[in-house]
Amino acid sequence: MRIEVRDASRRRIGRIEVDPARRPTRVNIEGADREVFLDWDRALDDARHLRRCVVCGCSELFRAKAFPQVTSFVVVLAFAGAVVGALGYATTPPILVAMVVVLAADVVILLLARQRLVCHRCRSSYHGLPVARYHRAWDRAVAERHSPAPQPAPLRTSPRIRTWLKRITRERTTT
Repeated sequence: MRIEVRDASRRRIGRIEVDPARRPTRVNIEGADREVFLDWDRALDDARHLRRCVVCGCSELFRAKAFPQVTSFVVVLAFAGAVVGALGYATTPPILVAMVVVLAADVVILLLARQRLVCHRCRSSYHGLPVARYHRAWDRAVAERHSPAPQPAPLRTSPRIRTWLKRITRERTTT
């Protein structure tokens, strides 16, 4: 199983390869001098499917499709084919054949895309493991419960108030 590890604020830390049968509790991240502690307590169900995030312990995981990197190239080709068709240049047999090939490639990519699990809380993703049926797709209500805390906005003051605050601070330190 491959895990794309993220921290509590959902920033990417790195990637690790883990054997769920061994259940390691401490793993070094590839390409970084950092260790990650994995919590395997109650993480696997009886059928050895992942039911909890081993990075943060959250019990809410959702399933998502992991598309290969060639998908964006095929989407650009499909968009170009749609533009060519809309402009009326898709009347020759070679262009029609190319559009059918792009459509077939798009359908094959969609059908062969693998499932992955993603944690709602930390957004760590799990690849290369069987996904249990009870894991559902992304849900907005669950995602809102696990949204990260908003960062406080910095206080904005006018230049006049800042000058006044500096003057008062100087007066207090001199007296």
